[in-house]
Amino acid sequence: MVHEHRERIYIRKDIILKLSDYGELNQSQLMSYCGLNNVKHKGIIDEMVKKGLIIRTEEPWGGKKIIKYKVSEKGRELVKAILEPYELLFPRSETGEEEKGKGQSMT
Repeated sequence: MVHEHRERIYIRKDIILKLSDYGELNQSQLMSYCGLNNVKHKGIIDEMVKKGLIIRTEEPWGGKKIIKYKVSEKGRELVKAILEPYELLFPRSETGEEEKGKGQSMT
């Protein structure tokens, strides 16, 4: 149970940092860049929109619509106050193995 919660924290962090880096991404790009599955992880993104951390917009494209996301002002404040200093103190390893080991050893 603890491991699952930890994973969700890192997913949220990845989403907001990717959007901070790129400015705006469509739904497919965001999912791809963060290594997420649309079916499994869309609820996390919807939750972040609901909490005002990211902004969702829809643009018509022919008979379809493109969903785009960007960081809100509240999200930017979170990045500056918490996520950027955290990344400086605890940078990720190149392979990501360090984080995986931490999540598994905490029970």
